[in-house]
Amino acid sequence: MKISIFGLGYVGCVSMACLADDGNRVVGVDVSISKVNLINAGSPSIVEKDVDGLIKKGWEAGNIEATDNYKTALRDADVSIICVGTPNNKSGHLDLTRIHAVAQDIGEALAESDRFHVVLIRSTVVPGTNEKVGTTIEERSGKKRRVDFEVVSNPEFLREGTAVQDFYNPPVTVIGTSSNRAFEIAKSVYRKVDAPVRKTSIAVAETIKLVNNSFHALKVTFANEVGSICKQLGIDSHEVMDLFCQDRKLNLSACYLKPGFAYGGSCLPKDLRALRLIAHDNYVDTPVINAIEPSNKYQKQRLVDMITETGIKKIGILGFSFKPGTDDLRESPIVEIAEILLGKGYDLKVHDKNVHLSNLIGRNKQYVNEKIPHLEKIITDDLDEVINNCDLIIVANKEEQYADLPSRYPGKDIIDLVRIEGGFETSRGRYQGFCW
Repeated sequence: MKISIFGLGYVGCVSMACLADDGNRVVGVDVSISKVNLINAGSPSIVEKDVDGLIKKGWEAGNIEATDNYKTALRDADVSIICVGTPNNKSGHLDLTRIHAVAQDIGEALAESDRFHVVLIRSTVVPGTNEKVGTTIEERSGKKRRVDFEVVSNPEFLREGTAVQDFYNPPVTVIGTSSNRAFEIAKSVYRKVDAPVRKTSIAVAETIKLVNNSFHALKVTFANEVGSICKQLGIDSHEVMDLFCQDRKLNLSACYLKPGFAYGGSCLPKDLRALRLIAHDNYVDTPVINAIEPSNKYQKQRLVDMITETGIKKIGILGFSFKPGTDDLRESPIVEIAEILLGKGYDLKVHDKNVHLSNLIGRNKQYVNEKIPHLEKIITDDLDEVINNCDLIIVANKEEQYADLPSRYPGKDIIDLVRIEGGFETSRGRYQGFCW
């Protein structure tokens, strides 16, 4: 396969080295003559472990060359990979100038080609970039997308210092496209990469790199804030975080990482406040930890706003405890929502198979009496009663009996906080997912 790579910086040079080592013919394109000359002398344009040997090997085998002429690079090429930089501009937005310049170059080169061509966008971009690149190529080439060429979003997950290893062993190979033909071609580019291949929508592929790196930054800052607290208290922060990292069920897992509604319960709110106040009382600034509770509160306000915007006053709430499978109502976020709605004059009905007022004891009962003193007037064991007497249904817990709600009660307006299975596919009413 002949592959052209636009941009011979970090991602482009590593990709060139590895793809050439896989037996591909790779031509790199860059406006920097110094980078072009380095590659054409068998030397890498970056400093990175193992890349120099791969570049030299590929160059000696005749599988690597570089040019500043994009038409030369695209001649007879099957695939182009866009690897140009997208730095922040003065406002903080990604500067996509180089992406669009490359799209123009590719379009002009494809005007002279009769081959079906696939363009892979490896650069970090924002959602919507792929569509604009495709439009630019169409305008410059006179060709039709999906007929003569396709643009695929294909984010990279390379880390400096381990880039070659990361190229061949990524967590997943993401190929964002709706074209089966382009997907198969893109997949063949990474035929020697040891990773599952995930076909996604273009928008998901454009978004995932930004989400990944933001989460990585969040992990660094969270760990550093824990370290600051521990240092002030004379505690070994590394021992604390070593123990933290041993928990693969919750701490280092997919738990709590699906978008949904606010957290609640008897533990998370209480212990978060405790840690925040320990930091405060010991003069330790923890802006990330301090921001968690306000962010959670904002999610609850978002739900109130969504309900208000419907204009509906008769509301049914399905699930009242802070999570399914328990009757614990302490600091349940949906209890707070009910309290707010009742205060605004809404007519509420509540169903939760796990919550029986006669069984509530201790602090659980005390919490309900303080927040919803007349809960017995609005809660019922009869699901049909809630559905039939309410015009808007809030699904707050992922109980099995709520899973087929849209198909069992077609036409009902629903706000889904837990992503019930098939909700937005089957609902004939106004279905709103809270975060989707």
